[in-house]
Formats: sequence, structure tokens, C-alpha cells
Amino acid sequence: MSNVRKVSSMLAGALLLSGMLAGCGNSNNNESASTNTGNKAGTSNETVSNAADEKVTISLLTDNSQEAVNASKALIEAFEAKYPNITVESETRPGGAEGDNFVKTRLATGDMNDVFFYNSGSQMQTLNPSQNFLDITSEPFMDNVIDSFKTTVSFEGKVYGVPNGSTYSGGWFYNKKVYSDLGLSVPKTWADLMANNEKIKAAGIVPVIGTYKDNWTAQMIVLADYYNLQLDNPAFAEDYTANKAKFATTPAALRGFEKLQEVYDKGYMNSDSLATTYDAGIAMLAEGKGAHYPMLTFAVPVFEQNFPDQLQDIGFFAQPGDDASKNGLTVWMPGGAFIYKNSEHTEQAKLFLEFMTTPEGLAAWGSQSKPTGPWGIKGAALPDNVAPVVRDMLPYFDANITAPALEFLSPVKGPNLPQIATEVGSGIKNAQQGAEEYDKDVKKQAQQLGLEGW
Repeated sequence: MSNVRKVSSMLAGALLLSGMLAGCGNSNNNESASTNTGNKAGTSNETVSNAADEKVTISLLTDNSQEAVNASKALIEAFEAKYPNITVESETRPGGAEGDNFVKTRLATGDMNDVFFYNSGSQMQTLNPSQNFLDITSEPFMDNVIDSFKTTVSFEGKVYGVPNGSTYSGGWFYNKKVYSDLGLSVPKTWADLMANNEKIKAAGIVPVIGTYKDNWTAQMIVLADYYNLQLDNPAFAEDYTANKAKFATTPAALRGFEKLQEVYDKGYMNSDSLATTYDAGIAMLAEGKGAHYPMLTFAVPVFEQNFPDQLQDIGFFAQPGDDASKNGLTVWMPGGAFIYKNSEHTEQAKLFLEFMTTPEGLAAWGSQSKPTGPWGIKGAALPDNVAPVVRDMLPYFDANITAPALEFLSPVKGPNLPQIATEVGSGIKNAQQGAEEYDKDVKKQAQQLGLEGW
């Protein structure tokens, strides 16, 4: 292991959140386990004591976004206060493809940091976890982590990471004032949602906001339907990865494209959707010019920054299926914190990961990175001042009716889905054509990854 590295970018300071987590808010999950595990990260109390008593410096690698830098700094300060003999020095890396290559190079050369933050899901699996990551499946602190997150940091039956940040979800933002004025209720089925849209349209308000100028937003209805797909076909992710299932020939998978087409066919979207941007869509919803916006809840900070006075008017619900008794939420999991398998300080690194699963660790992280959804830790409370949209997600977590988005369960995701979804959502292609086109798109990507069966 090379010498511990220095921070490569300046740490800036604007606080995004002052509320503490312990003792306030609601829980994330109905699996009742205490998040305060104490010193259980090692194989025995003696091992943990030795790890905490030895003067050691470990290194941490994070991405270079200002939010990640600030949150990591707060986390490190809190950890070092608890474990004064362990010093954590932080290094940053670029985001995107450049950052992916940075991590892969470090692993290939055996020069990786003791602890590093990286994506969960399929991107994590491309890093050969069994060779490069420390197996933490049996660590006692893993009992604190929700099962749906564990599936996104698992490889060949072993678990390698803990959550790095909060979850966020895919579903439907809605304007509560519009709903109240029109006497509408939050829909539990797709038919109910379409009935609401009909009433909204009759009132002269845009029922569904389309922002296809930023075409990545066109995917939301298809992606957010994964909970319903998995409920109907639990083996879909595995079969899809093995080229045994297709969107065009699996009715529950095709359904997401059909819903996108139906919104267009019934005239529920703004007529200028192809010229409307993401930021404009946020404004339309906040101002009540549109009633619904299919979107990820990572948009919450934009509402908080640009429309603080309207924040209480914005709600959120899961994309409905066709059975009200089986309504559930598609969840985008946070990235993971991992330990380099060849680290010289694995016991101290385990203490750091354990700390990330405790109320103290979450409070430190949350002081600089406001949650956009529940934490991936059982029983972890949210701040009192969290946005109403985030609280709207809690019942799904509490009832354990969530599923990770498909991209966390399968490495197969074609690059052209935004363009294909835009074509379906604007009437250029129908649902069947879009699904068939997407099946062709993912085939190219799966072959590039060298997946079996393609």
C-alpha cells in the first residue's frame, strides 16, 4: 500500500442540514434492529480494542463533488472524535467515466485506498469484488443494513459494502394544492392515476409534465415501473441478464412502455414537452401549472433551493401497478463504502464502515448532505426538517414494499433508452416498437460486457 494520500481539492463549507438524526423523525424499515452497534466491527472485542488503540492512519477515496467532499469531512471528524488513535486522510477522484477508470487503475496496480466510495449495483460488480474487495458478510454491523441494499453490494453470495448516503426513488411528484382543489386522492392503481389525469385535464391544468428537451427524464415511467415488473416476474433481472427474458416479449416489462405511450395517446402531457427542460418542469409543478412530474426524488434539493415557499405543496407517490393491494416503490440505492482487500489496516477500516451505520455516523453525513430518501440503515431516523416528499417515501420502506431499480440488479442497460423513451413518449414509436428497439440496444451492451448467453 502506498503512503496515505492528501486531499486533492479544497473543502468548502455551506451547511445543507443542521438537524440531527438520533431520536427524531420516522424509521426507514420495519425490521427493528438498533443502529447503535457499539464496537462490533472486528471478530472479537479484543480485536476491536486493539484496532482502536493502535495509532494508525487510513486513507479514504471519495468522488470530488462538493457535497461528497463536505459530507466526508464531517464523517471523518466525527469518526476521529470517537476513535482518536485512528487518523483518516481523504483523497478525491473525478466523477463519471474518468472516475471509473481512476478506480479501475488503482485496483489493477494494487494502489487502492483502505476505504473507497463507489457505485453500488451492476457497476460495482464490474470491479471483480471477490478479488479486490474485503468480504464483510459476517460482520455484526451488517445486521444494521437493510436487505434491499445488501443485494446491490453482493457478488457470488458475499456482501462487500455499507450504504454511502441516502436512498432516492422513482415515481410521481404531484402538486398537493391541485389535488386538494380538485378533490383527488393519491392513486393506488394505474387506472386511478389515469382517472385523476382526466379530471386535471378537464380543469385546464397539464396532467403530466414532460421535459424531453433533457431526454434522460423521458425514461422515468419505464424505470419506475420495475417494482411492478419484479412483483409479477421475480426472476426477471436474472433472466434478463442471461438473455432469457426481453422487454418486448415479457408482458410485465412491456407494461412500462405501454404506460408511457398511454400518457401521450390520451393527451395528458404538455404540448411542448420536446422543448421543455428539467428545470422548467420543476417550475411548472411548483407553480401548479402541471399536476404530476414522473421523476427521481433526487430532484428534492432543486425544489428546496428554487421553490422553498412551495416545498410543502409537493408530494410523491410510487408508480402504481394494476392491483391496489400490491402497490410498492422502485428505489435507487446509494453508493457503497468498500474496503480494499489488500489493505494493511482492515480492522480500522471495518471500524470506519461500522461507524457509517450508526446514528452518529448518519448524523455527521446528514449535516452536509440532506437525505433525498430514507437511509439504507434499519431504524435510522430522518431529520425533523426533511422535505415532505421524503416523508412520503417512508410508508413504503416501513411496510417493506420496495425493490431496487433494475440497474442495481443487472449490468444490462442500453445507452439509448433516453432516446427510445422520448420517441415512445412523443408518439414517434409505439410501446411495442420501443421495447423491441431497446432489446436491440441492450444486446450490443451485453456483448461488450462479455456476458454469457449473448
